[in-house]
Amino acid sequence: MRLHRSLALLFTLLWSALSFAQQAKGYEFEKDYPLFLNRIKEDLTYPMAWGNSQTTHFDTWRSEARNTVLEAMLTPPPPAADYAMEVIASQKRNGHTAYKIEFNLTDYSRVPAYLLIPDGEGTFPGVVLLHDHGAHFSIGKEKMIRPFGVDSLVVADAEKWVSTCYESQYPGDYLASQGYVVLSADALFWGERGRKEGVRYESQQAISCVFDMLGRSWSAFVGYEDMYTADFLASLPQVDTERIGCMGFSMGGYRSWMLAALSDKVKAGAAVCWMTTTEYQLSPQYSKGKGDSNYVNVLPGLRRYMDYPHIASIAAPKPMLFFNGSSDRLFPVPAVEDAYNTMRSVWSSQNKSENLVTKLWDTHHVCNQAMQSEIARFFDKHLKP
Repeated sequence: MRLHRSLALLFTLLWSALSFAQQAKGYEFEKDYPLFLNRIKEDLTYPMAWGNSQTTHFDTWRSEARNTVLEAMLTPPPPAADYAMEVIASQKRNGHTAYKIEFNLTDYSRVPAYLLIPDGEGTFPGVVLLHDHGAHFSIGKEKMIRPFGVDSLVVADAEKWVSTCYESQYPGDYLASQGYVVLSADALFWGERGRKEGVRYESQQAISCVFDMLGRSWSAFVGYEDMYTADFLASLPQVDTERIGCMGFSMGGYRSWMLAALSDKVKAGAAVCWMTTTEYQLSPQYSKGKGDSNYVNVLPGLRRYMDYPHIASIAAPKPMLFFNGSSDRLFPVPAVEDAYNTMRSVWSSQNKSENLVTKLWDTHHVCNQAMQSEIARFFDKHLKP
């Protein structure tokens, strides 16, 4: 760790020296970074992070930190007055029934979703499943739950995606087989909530700009809708409201720890392959922090107050699991280790170190079957009586 920090500091000093020299050449950007990048990063002191904040009572800090995040999320979409859930189709599966449903997620949007309900009587623990980004917009919820009653092209798309990212095991179907009610809906811009003209990667920039011009945030809309989705799951008679978790991979991992931090409906969360720090994310050495695909993970001005692991720590001391891959090119090991250490210090400060699971797997950017199995055991421990 000290070696990583020393190398990072050396690189920063060299980059700063080079930056000043280049300013005399008539430009102020290189590789899409401003030459004063490190000067700005030095100003990021994260005054709202636990341990930096002047607030020393943890529950008070959690409330203040959460409000800071919500302020950065700007105006929320109005909640739906009535979910008006409708079952479109159903399919009996091994140990559970799959439902294709529609419900009013907000006052703006009526959305399709997949809902899996285990066989048997009584209430069950529930899990909100949050799909990944992958620069793959043609499907969303179908990445998490095996689709049915749809065009064969959608089925083939989902099968290929799940083979690549989830080792051919749909996380939703697997968790339902373990006794969980599972819900997954399309995020705004994915699947059946996409673009009328068809998939277009570059449209992310335009969409984000439109929301900004309206005084809103596309990223925040996704976050608010995830909270509303958890509220909807909690409203179902088959679900025990005190035993709700959330899980996601990649962008879904980001969404998962954000949801766990912002919603008291969620009692435990699992996030796979999305954790870093701004120091590494915006680094010419690693160069993975820019591009259209990050618009959906950026909240206006929030970095003035907290970094990613500080925000995730708002979920403390509830049970949380974080997995990353040691060869994941999107989230380099030094960044992950720094973030994990930050979060460990927060859970430890509340004498709840046992509630935080952080693990580096010997793999790349995937959520394989072994990971899913450990996540199920984690949920069993914390969400089952």
